[in-house]
Amino acid sequence: MSPIQTTWHHIRRSPFQSLIAAIAMFLSFFFISTFVIINSGLSTVLKYFETKPEITLFLKDGLDTATVENLQKDLSSYQGIKEITFISKEKALTIYKEQNKNNPLLTEMVTASILPASFEITVSEPEVLEKIYQNYSTKTNIIDEIIYQKDIITSLLNWTNATRQIGFAIIIIIASISFLTMITIIGMKITNRKDEIKISRLLGASSFYVKKPFLLEGIIYGLVGSIFGFLFSFLLALIFQKSINSFFQPIDFINLNINFCLILLFAEIITGTLLGFIASWIGAKRYIKF
Repeated sequence: MSPIQTTWHHIRRSPFQSLIAAIAMFLSFFFISTFVIINSGLSTVLKYFETKPEITLFLKDGLDTATVENLQKDLSSYQGIKEITFISKEKALTIYKEQNKNNPLLTEMVTASILPASFEITVSEPEVLEKIYQNYSTKTNIIDEIIYQKDIITSLLNWTNATRQIGFAIIIIIASISFLTMITIIGMKITNRKDEIKISRLLGASSFYVKKPFLLEGIIYGLVGSIFGFLFSFLLALIFQKSINSFFQPIDFINLNINFCLILLFAEIITGTLLGFIASWIGAKRYIKF
């Protein structure tokens, strides 16, 4: 019987143990794929905000035209200003209605009088934002609130770092459990076939020959787990892509680029194969002492 046939025979004779090993590898690579997709989306969001430096000054109600015009002239005097856009109360209402056109309950009670006018300032030099913020944060007689891009980026960075740390921790824990599960299951299978292995050794089979089916079995678990883990994660991303990207407009949070997906799949197959081989090799080395 060839090593491949022997491996298939081992899998068939203990289907529940084989299923547990495959599921453990599947869960590991499902979480890895999901984490990589989420991490890619978070990086895209950060890059979007970092490349669009902007600050918004919301004005107090009741300011006369001259005060608003003087404020705009003062803002224009800063170096590095790319664009200054004045959003009147009426225009703010139009924007609000457009953003919530699919939810009439949010628009029917809103009027232009309750929305603030504002200046949206885009700059080519991000450091200018800090100067504008420092200069106008104390002018509470004309400025009601300042939305500073730096605050958004800092918050996003904190959330991104926290998500990455939690994701890494989950992956390490699940991968470790899968790895130990593989070693244990391979060890159990070797123990169940101890007599067969002894007979093979007495008949002249080398140590590597009797270990080979168990090594192949570990590789199969890693290969199957990595492929199906990726495919399940990819399928979920495909299903929820439209709704998630709609929420993050105009950013494509989930971008299932074919090259990205192929590289991720290839990397996971290589990792799964190595992980399965190493786990089964450790199990075989530990339990085959003859």
